[in-house]
Amino acid sequence: MTRFTCFLAGGAAIAAAFAVTAAQQPSALAGVQPGLWEISGAAGTKSPIRQCVTELVVLAEFEHRGRACKPKIISDRGHSMIVEYSCGAAGFGRSRLDVITPRSLRIDTQGISEQLPFSYVLQARRVGDCASTSTPSSH
Repeated sequence: MTRFTCFLAGGAAIAAAFAVTAAQQPSALAGVQPGLWEISGAAGTKSPIRQCVTELVVLAEFEHRGRACKPKIISDRGHSMIVEYSCGAAGFGRSRLDVITPRSLRIDTQGISEQLPFSYVLQARRVGDCASTSTPSSH
């Protein structure tokens, strides 16, 4: 193998390792399951918001939900984790997720959204499984 080929193969292996690590659930969320979550405390809302969550880390990006953001886990210890994320021109944020119970999270989040600062605390509670999107077949 040439030196360049070895370099490319090594780079591909490192990239694959990062992809696998990024896909794994953080240890702070080890006992917490995806599903239907009810989030209260969001700025500008009076009633809780229900959201189907397949990747729990996305709760850290609540202010920018629906945006293409890039998260980076800064700390993952015990029952707490800190996530920083960037959403391009839409803004950025830093959130601390604390696991109260496997069905209850506290999310302290702050950052910039649409060129304005935000800072608030959310309470997230797992209320069940996500509704199935498949339609039952009729016989």
